[in-house]
Formats: sequence, C-alpha cells, structure tokens
Amino acid sequence: MTKGSLYIISGPSGAGKGTVYDEVVARRPSIKKSISVTTRAPREGEIDGIHYYFKTMEEYQEMIAHGEFLETAEVYCNCYGTPKAPVLEMLDKGYDVMFEIDIHGAKNIKKQYPDAIAIFLMTPSFEILEERLRARGTESEDSIRRRLRAAKGELSKYKMFDYIVFNDNKEKAIDEVVSIIDAEKRKIKNNIEEINLILESKKK
Repeated sequence: MTKGSLYIISGPSGAGKGTVYDEVVARRPSIKKSISVTTRAPREGEIDGIHYYFKTMEEYQEMIAHGEFLETAEVYCNCYGTPKAPVLEMLDKGYDVMFEIDIHGAKNIKKQYPDAIAIFLMTPSFEILEERLRARGTESEDSIRRRLRAAKGELSKYKMFDYIVFNDNKEKAIDEVVSIIDAEKRKIKNNIEEINLILESKKK
C-alpha cells in the first residue's frame, strides 16, 4: 500500500487559512484533517475534538514529556501542537493528511518530512490583512500590530513553501488549493504503483 501524503496550509492570522482548509477538506473527503492541540481558550463556535483539542498548560506539558507531538510551538502566548500518533496511523493506512498550522509548525513538519507539500495562504496586501483582523472584532490594537509584524516575518520565509495562494476571493483561493492537490496527485512519483500494475498486466 502506498503511504499517504502530507499537505500543509499555513499563513498569517487573518489570511483565512482556517476557512480555506475546512472547504478544501469538504471537497476532498479522502483527505483527513490533522486536529491540533492548543492551550488557548475556545473561540465562539469552536468544539473540542473537532476544531482543536483544548488542553490546560499542565496537560500540554505532560504530552510534551511523553513525546506525543509531531511538532509544537508557542504562538502569541499560547501553545499549539500536532499529535503524532493519529497522523502516522492515517499515513500508514494510505490516507493523505492536511495540516492548518502556523509558520513555526510548517517549518518543523517540513524538516521532518521534506516531501510534505506546503502552501502559503496570504492576502494580496498587508492593508487587506489589517482590515480582516480588525473586522474580527476580537483583537486589541496591540494584538493587531503584533500580528501584522509577525505576518511580515512569516512572508519572508516564503522559500520554505512550495506554493503561494493569494486569498483575495475565498472561492478562488479554495479552487487554487484544490487544483494544487489534484496536480500533486497526478505526479509520476505518486502513481508508480498504478503504472507498474498496468505494465504487469500488459505482460500477461
């Protein structure tokens, strides 16, 4: 059985990566979600075990001590991590797995799995990013400025990504990410098993 592939959607706060991620997985149900663990409080509408696994800092540190994370990082005074066991199990079963993570997590996963396909989602300008952050109504002025500074640093790491998608239109951005995934699935290296089966059948 061919192992599954890893896909990463990353980008700054306000770029819309969570929305794009959910829609892409809805359109490609064969792709499994990687659900992260976080120490931050749930936002309105977020459900434990669906959007995140919400843990206390003590519980989180215990998971680190037991080596349960594929990657972990501290972002804006909260911790985020990817639980290792469910991801490896899905890959071994041949499922593709998609992550929606910050730049630090993307870097750590690419370091361990260089073949992971990393997509950077960004707004067409920092002005639009600021507008979206303000529209949330959940950020203080200091928080908005901090996130914008972080976004500039994140974009400067563009070389570690394989693709960039500019999210000026949600539907267009979703279509572009789906197209990237479909193109990756058609690469020769991802179809060796099927090609060999065809060649073997020809010999018979």
